[in-house]
Amino acid sequence: MGQQASLPQPGTSIQVIGAGLSRTGTASFSRALEILLRGPIYHCGTQSTLGAPYQVQLWIQILRHWLSGSDTDRPTMLRLLGEQMDGYAAITDAPGTQFVPELMELYPDAKVICTIRDPISWEKSFAQVMNITGLWFLPWALLPVPGMINYFRYLTLLGQQWSRLYGESRPTRQTYSRHIEWLKEVVPEDRLVFFDVKEGWEPLCKALGKDIPMDQPFPHVNDSEAIDRIARYHVRRGLIRWAIIFAVGAVGVAFFWRR
Repeated sequence: MGQQASLPQPGTSIQVIGAGLSRTGTASFSRALEILLRGPIYHCGTQSTLGAPYQVQLWIQILRHWLSGSDTDRPTMLRLLGEQMDGYAAITDAPGTQFVPELMELYPDAKVICTIRDPISWEKSFAQVMNITGLWFLPWALLPVPGMINYFRYLTLLGQQWSRLYGESRPTRQTYSRHIEWLKEVVPEDRLVFFDVKEGWEPLCKALGKDIPMDQPFPHVNDSEAIDRIARYHVRRGLIRWAIIFAVGAVGVAFFWRR
């Protein structure tokens, strides 16, 4: 959850569907769920950037089937989504937050919990993320990193899904409001819980019927620092690979001219 990817645990099934948008404390929420549910949590942002490459490839397939809107594609989409979730106790962050109806169908006993935040501060926070991912040199810097071409395809499909659901691909406070209204439409009232991570353990434990872990403070993970750290990590990998490519190329040119 912002630090490293979680590994699936055989026999574990989804108990909580995190319905809160990215930048609403999903990393802190994920860590809290990990403690309460005692199982691995699928935080989509972390898994897609630090997890095994096949996870992004699988999301690409899932998103393509979803975007087709075809009834014949739906069974395949649900099967692939179930494969992605196998071995995890909960899912949080996007694109899981946009697959709430499908996840409820797969896991009818799971609680749906939406992390919330002030819409204005959320919009500003998300703008910072978009500024990082929108840097002109980023695709070129990351090009040699294995799996990054697929990652940018994945981001494109995410944007298309947001456009379909919210009417825009770039997050605004209107996006936030539309997401909340959409959840109220698709999730039964008795199954939907809204939760602000600033409130700590009590409301979350009450929603899940769990005892408050008195020996542990509620976790607070800095999403911004985690995103910045992940971006720097992958850019560094890309630059190292570019250096190797140029070095090998220079050696090849030198060898050619000496012949």
